Amino acid sequence: MATGVSIEILDLRHFAAPVLRPVLDAEGEVWKHRLHWDYKSSSKLLMQYLDSHMLPGYAALEGGQVTGYAFCVYEETKAVIGDVFALNSHPTSFDIAPRSGSSPLLQVPASAHEIEQTLLKHLFETLLNSPHVDRIESQLLLHPSGVHSGLFRQAGFQICQRLFMVQQLQGLWNQPRVEMDPGLELRPWREEDLVPAGQLISEAYRDHPDSVINDQYRSIQGSQRFLHNIVRYSGCGVFSPQVSHVVVDRRSRELVAVVLGSRVSSQSGHITQVCVHPAYRRLGLARMLLSVAAFHFMRHGASEISLTVTESNTAAIDLYLSEGYTSVHTFDAAVWQRSRIS
Repeated sequence: MATGVSIEILDLRHFAAPVLRPVLDAEGEVWKHRLHWDYKSSSKLLMQYLDSHMLPGYAALEGGQVTGYAFCVYEETKAVIGDVFALNSHPTSFDIAPRSGSSPLLQVPASAHEIEQTLLKHLFETLLNSPHVDRIESQLLLHPSGVHSGLFRQAGFQICQRLFMVQQLQGLWNQPRVEMDPGLELRPWREEDLVPAGQLISEAYRDHPDSVINDQYRSIQGSQRFLHNIVRYSGCGVFSPQVSHVVVDRRSRELVAVVLGSRVSSQSGHITQVCVHPAYRRLGLARMLLSVAAFHFMRHGASEISLTVTESNTAAIDLYLSEGYTSVHTFDAAVWQRSRIS
């Protein structure tokens, strides 16, 4: 066995937030440069969970210092792998010790990628052997497509590619023209829209590719959890109610389309949701809502906006391209479903 630095993989719940601060700060720099996202709000929320010592996951420990981490969250019988990130270790080889703390078993190059892979393997081992976990989802937005897909596939995950698309905001000083059926009304987002928006999302994503990779879209309850995470808990940047709008049917007073936006940095906005009820499609509502959101983002100082879309959703991609979006990053969505033998 080659000499080197011993890397231990330990339960993440053993560590308080300050110990992981250098790793989180380094990860924040990657978010900033790769996606133009400010990771501070996400890091702050993560550190609160770390200080509670209740966040499931693993940490890589080298020479008494944490150099990487991976975590998940549980939602009833589903687990969501939230993140994995590691610092580059010393430029030498090292041995990775198993969780039991026995003699090192695996010699690998001291790279961030290898540490991340080892953390994910430990997480997979835990989740796949947890009898109460029937489904595992993961969307590692920060990591380019293919970086960890081989490991996910070996563990039995289905992989879908997703695009991170960006539109540069220039010259949008005039309010976009809103042309709709007189029976429809465009208005800003309201707090009371949470429940009807959940109903809309569950209808809009029925049999949609995104409902395969995120089962929250399959039910009203799940869609409302998704919305609460975006609107109330900064699950994807800081929610921007002044950017977010809905389209309402004047006769039924039902929501038929919605666009939601969040601020992810001083320069960047992000479209967290845009959808249209199936009965109201092909009326130009999605294009109109994207234009309205872009206008309001620019009015509030953003120089660019982004969104994500599944690669197989070609109709949506064509729409985004025609609106001036370009694909700047591709990442993987992974899903594992337990097979039940009756």
